[in-house]
Amino acid sequence: MNEVETSTSQVIGTAAVPKSKSTAIISDLKSLVKIGIVNSNLITTFTGFWLALYFTNASFMGNWDILLLTMAGSALVIAGGCILNNWYDVDIDPVMSRTKSRPTVTGNFSLHTVLALGIGSTATGLILLLFTTVQATLIAFFGWFVYVVLYTMWAKRRYTLNTAIGSFSGAVPPLIGWTAIDPNLHIVPVGLFLVMFIWQTPHFLALAMKKTKEYKAAGVPMLPVVHGFEFTKRQIVIYIACLLPLPFYLASLGTVFVVIATLLNVGWLILGIRGFFMKNDLKWANRIFIYSLNYLTILFVLMVIVTLPIFS
Repeated sequence: MNEVETSTSQVIGTAAVPKSKSTAIISDLKSLVKIGIVNSNLITTFTGFWLALYFTNASFMGNWDILLLTMAGSALVIAGGCILNNWYDVDIDPVMSRTKSRPTVTGNFSLHTVLALGIGSTATGLILLLFTTVQATLIAFFGWFVYVVLYTMWAKRRYTLNTAIGSFSGAVPPLIGWTAIDPNLHIVPVGLFLVMFIWQTPHFLALAMKKTKEYKAAGVPMLPVVHGFEFTKRQIVIYIACLLPLPFYLASLGTVFVVIATLLNVGWLILGIRGFFMKNDLKWANRIFIYSLNYLTILFVLMVIVTLPIFS
């Protein structure tokens, strides 16, 4: 399904490029690797790495090389998965406004080039992670496999549960960071995994509500497309409620963390319940989506702050 290429497709060359064209190539590369997804996942990867140092009493400066390998390897594996997602979805991306400018759609990169970049990025990332621990490498591969094969190629176009299936891949970055230092998992990294796994469903269902018409046109059976907004809103609230007990599994991070994390959960739950009384579903979905972004950033940055030497 991805064999047809436009005559305008081109491969990046090594010759000097005018500044405007160079800027366009950089922009296309950012779109191809989904730089926002890479950056957000690296925040959670670093948090897992940092907390592993904290709980094993390991030195940050003594493990700076492992940090660089972990972050670079994770970034490349995640980017590789995103590139392959773009390569596979080239037939439906033109239908959606947020994806129709991707270089796979515009033809700025040939599909053969994109496929090679995706495989090369993934392989390089896994090799770098092998210089940390085998466990970190296997977890990264698991996340990549779920995203590329189980989500993109299998579930996305068939089942409304595609979001839950894809959530496994989005939940592994903190585990990669942790196992790069400590191959033995315990309650903290498991708690991080659960937070990420549950967080993704309300986040992506809110996005799906905002883009329902586009998903319907593309033939992607997202929950609001198949079951409507009311059912989707109930699912969002249920998942947010499932986050409520998780700060207590991370009680070893201290009282300040547990209190702030609980307040964030309660605030999100209140916002979610308000959706049953709002007439404008899309406005509510946008608020849920924005809150989810701020929630994740605040929560994971907070984990690092409360475990800084000055506070611990």
